[in-house]
Amino acid sequence: MARDPAFVLRYLAEVEELAEDVLAARQQIVDLDMKRNRNREALRALQKDPEPEAQAMVCFGDMFIELPKAKTKEMLQKDQEQLDEEINNLRKELRVKVNRLYEAQGKPELKGFNLNPMTAEEMKLINRILEG
Repeated sequence: MARDPAFVLRYLAEVEELAEDVLAARQQIVDLDMKRNRNREALRALQKDPEPEAQAMVCFGDMFIELPKAKTKEMLQKDQEQLDEEINNLRKELRVKVNRLYEAQGKPELKGFNLNPMTAEEMKLINRILEG
């Protein structure tokens, strides 16, 4: 059974585009995670510092600015929350993109890929039930 070359070309282009979307989303997650880890290291260094009232040197682009440590810590914590939210959103979008890619390739949907972790409250309730 011969296929129309234009159809095959469109199919391959669609699959390649979907695959590129998946790879781009994964790379963006990795980049944001690296930034989140650097922020975590900076927060930890600020917590360990014996002089909490001193100034901290903060890098903004290509220049360093001296800010109070409390303000620096607050900025890093807000940035951490924003990064966590962005990473979670990208992971949710990634699930959809991977499912679209699998659908376009004619593969079955991944099982267990749409699972979400339990919240701390749910874990507490489960532990209470198990303890009796």
